[in-house]
Amino acid sequence: MLGIIPARGGSKGVPRKNVRKIGGKPLIAHTIEAALATKGITRLVVSTEDEEIADVARAYGAEIPFMRPQELATDTSSVIDTYIYTIEQLKAEGEKVDEFAIMQATSPFRTTQDIDAAIELFHKKSADSVISVVETEHPLAWIKTMDGQGRLAHAVQGLDALKNRQAYPKYFLPQGAVYVFNYDLFRRTREYWHPNTYGYKMPAERSVDIDTPLDFEFATFLFEKMGR
Repeated sequence: MLGIIPARGGSKGVPRKNVRKIGGKPLIAHTIEAALATKGITRLVVSTEDEEIADVARAYGAEIPFMRPQELATDTSSVIDTYIYTIEQLKAEGEKVDEFAIMQATSPFRTTQDIDAAIELFHKKSADSVISVVETEHPLAWIKTMDGQGRLAHAVQGLDALKNRQAYPKYFLPQGAVYVFNYDLFRRTREYWHPNTYGYKMPAERSVDIDTPLDFEFATFLFEKMGR
């Protein structure tokens, strides 16, 4: 199975986060090392437009067969276009791609075992896609919106917001650690979600997704606490 790590250089929330060191090595290195150690990933490619990211990725063993075009690396670029571009380029070079896995560099606590388990679930269920998720701390009924005057309203109407938390069903949030897709279906629909999409559940401590400076500080704390 083809593995792709998308990593553009223009992060705004945490500048240069993909090459910023955390746990003693560049952030992207944690994902590269986890993916290279899997049984399920047969080829690992990093998609980037950034030369420094490319150099770091190569140093840790990932392939950079070509650089991502700048128009696919802006704040408004569609990551779906990036995946399709990458795979079509590889296919033009002779690579056969029926299925692929995406692993975001911003999930440094996801393990090799998580990647392999998600791929195994994909194959076991003959799934359209598998998406890693984490159980949410709060039920959907508790989520509110706020208008310009500060007035609160239920985000989802018709839900009883007065129950104890334990009385609600469990809710799960995609957290970006692992995605596994059927490529033909993905290319045709440009969708992550299908009737035959399964969730791969991960614990909160492995589901940290680094998007903000606070996320980065929290992840640094976790690395120190876990002795990694």
